[in-house]
Amino acid sequence: MAEPFDCMIRGGRVVTASGTFDADVAISGEAIAAIGRGLGEARRVIDATDKLVLPGGVDPHCHIEQMTAAGVVNADTFATATTSALFGGTTTVIPFAAQHVGASLKGTVADYHRLAEKGAVVDYALHMILADPTPEVIAEELPALVAAGHSSIKLFMTYDRLKVDDERFLDVLLAARKAGALVCVHAENHGMIAWMGKRLVERGYIKPKYHAMAHPRLAEVEAFGRLIAMARLVDQPVMIFHVSTAEGAAVIRQARGEGTKIFAETCPHYLLLDASALDKPGTEGAKWMCSPPMRT
Repeated sequence: MAEPFDCMIRGGRVVTASGTFDADVAISGEAIAAIGRGLGEARRVIDATDKLVLPGGVDPHCHIEQMTAAGVVNADTFATATTSALFGGTTTVIPFAAQHVGASLKGTVADYHRLAEKGAVVDYALHMILADPTPEVIAEELPALVAAGHSSIKLFMTYDRLKVDDERFLDVLLAARKAGALVCVHAENHGMIAWMGKRLVERGYIKPKYHAMAHPRLAEVEAFGRLIAMARLVDQPVMIFHVSTAEGAAVIRQARGEGTKIFAETCPHYLLLDASALDKPGTEGAKWMCSPPMRT
């Protein structure tokens, strides 16, 4: 007699990338063992009659219990964030292990693993934020971490305490190519943002609504172009996070058409909101501040 499955989701309508159909889902351990009808017995049966049965969602870009360069920690812990994710049907999250200047990348990743193992109630992986790519980190720590399964790196082209200059950026791209990792990027022109921000503050334009002006659209477009050129030089795949302008999307589309190994994501707030969300009384507009900002 066949060993019973650990769990059976029975009587639901299964939704996959190829279509929807009525079926049972059998589970052994933490893996789907079979999909169909008449699959046999299970130690636990979940009645999914009149319900849709979907694969768990994957959130590949979230910030959980992360120490920022300014020394502020995200409000969400791994326990609260992943519990919320699970209620929404997300069963895998990929937050960031944020290295800061002077810190070991290996030690940083280990610290975030300890936090996640203690609190996470869903599966997780970690992007590695690399803010201090020293020769030792690039030659020793990074290859070992990629070999251990940490396959994505994040670099910043802006923020004083996080940005990596072009020469070191190329060093990381080359190391990632050798190790087989993907490089993800926050791509904005730091000089443009600093220049615009300084002049706005000097003129007293400090309300949240001016945040969008401090991050000009051209700062994104220029950084995308520079990143694409560096990626081409090294022949290294890159992923651009949170695309916020149509002009930036056009640059990516053209580069992909020319064969560049480039991927990109955007976020719901760039699709559904605009800069008017920042123009609210008092500090209300500050609640909608993000970088890159929402655009008009």
